[in-house]
Amino acid sequence: MAHGRLTPEIVRVRSEILVALRMIYPAALRSEQLLRSLLSVFPTLEWQHLKRELYYLLEKGHIQRVIAGSETEQRLTPWRKRWFRITAIGKEVAESMLDDGGMDS
Repeated sequence: MAHGRLTPEIVRVRSEILVALRMIYPAALRSEQLLRSLLSVFPTLEWQHLKRELYYLLEKGHIQRVIAGSETEQRLTPWRKRWFRITAIGKEVAESMLDDGGMDS
């Protein structure tokens, strides 16, 4: 976020994350795969920015982390290797059925 302000780009990145995850629901995407797909829309998107938005969406309950069977210690798994899936609330937000202040521009 730019000095705590909600910018149109932040809203668009969050929306695109939800749309991408909604398209493959109920499957999950690894965050590095998500970054690659978002780079076509946001060529200057950096990893730290994506990580911040993933964290926001996790906190709001719009996405959830999926623990891979190969993960021995969940907390130690690097963010780039973590898997995420959209939740029912996230699907509603993605489909514009639920109002969310962090998703409005």
